[in-house]
Amino acid sequence: MPEPVGVRQAQAQRTRSGVLEAAAAVFVEQGVQAPVRDIAERAGVGVGTVYRNFPTRADLVTAVYRHQIDACAALAPRLLEESASPFTALTLWTDAFVDFLVTKHGLGAALGSGDPGLENLHALMLDTLVPACATLLDACAAAGELRPGVTAYTLMRAIGNLCITGPDYDQADAKCVVALLLAGCRNTA
Repeated sequence: MPEPVGVRQAQAQRTRSGVLEAAAAVFVEQGVQAPVRDIAERAGVGVGTVYRNFPTRADLVTAVYRHQIDACAALAPRLLEESASPFTALTLWTDAFVDFLVTKHGLGAALGSGDPGLENLHALMLDTLVPACATLLDACAAAGELRPGVTAYTLMRAIGNLCITGPDYDQADAKCVVALLLAGCRNTA
């Protein structure tokens, strides 16, 4: 007897989620050009299952980063609600944003690859994360914790530039320098 449609859909969603989680982990370790067989192996599925869910590498990369972008955006209102002050929420969110940026090995090259399947990923990041950051900055400004003139796009662009790691500059260095940047944005008057 065949499984009910709801059961099959739930299983398909679990499989898709497992592939996304595996791909995210493999991308952190190896970059976005990692072999699909490594992703399939980590997810415990066959290569065909990966391609059935994500026909192209661009589809897979976009799905992984869309999920992570959405999670980073959803973090902003939660931190505002849970933190002692808006600036504390901004600091915690920025720390998560740095983690997101630093662990995206090869994403910059993929975005500049000319692959039409990836061309909307940068816009998605901006369209989703700039408003999340703006919400935090607005709360900081309302609380008198932010210097005038700090905008979400400019702050995020500065953070992005500070997160370009290399042989003598790693994630810890990026976090330290971003903390200095945030300290300069804080209204201490």
